[in-house]
Amino acid sequence: MTWLPADFVHPLRVDVPGGPHLRPITGADAAIDYPTVMGSRERLWSVFGAAWGWPAATITYEANLADLERHAAEIAAHESFNYVLLDEAETTEYGCVYIDPPEKAGADAEISWWVVDDRVGTPLERDLDAFVPRWIAEAWPFERPRYLGRDLSWKEWLALPDQS
Repeated sequence: MTWLPADFVHPLRVDVPGGPHLRPITGADAAIDYPTVMGSRERLWSVFGAAWGWPAATITYEANLADLERHAAEIAAHESFNYVLLDEAETTEYGCVYIDPPEKAGADAEISWWVVDDRVGTPLERDLDAFVPRWIAEAWPFERPRYLGRDLSWKEWLALPDQS
C-alpha cells in the first residue's frame, strides 16, 4: 500500500471550530512561526524532543525558515503534511498539525499536533483535539491512523518496531 492514492488532493484550507483555520505551512510563515515555536519551545521540546529533536534551543530563524521550506516541498510532493493553525487574518499562529507516513509498524499514518503555551487547556485546544481525528477520518484516505501523544505516548511510540 502506498502512502496516499495518486489522485488524492490535500485540503488547502480547513476551518476549525471557534474561528481559526488550518492551511499548509510555507516558508512565508517563518516570520510568525519562529517566535511562536520559540515562545513555546520548552513545552514543545518536552513533547517532540525525544522523537524529533525539535525544537532545539539553538534553532535560528534561518534554520526555521529552511525547515518550513522543506515542509512546503514535502507537502507539494505529498510526502508529509504540516498544517499551520492561524487566525482569520493569518497574523497569529496558534499551533500546527502534522500528518506523516508511518515510521513505526501498525499504522498507515501518524498524526500529531500542538497549540501554543497560552492556548493549552483552553477551548481552542479542546476544539482542535476533538476536530483533528474527525477531520482525518472525513478528509484523508487512512484506515489505521495513529494519533501520537493521544492514542499512545511518545515513549510508547518510540518503543514500537520501525515500519518495514
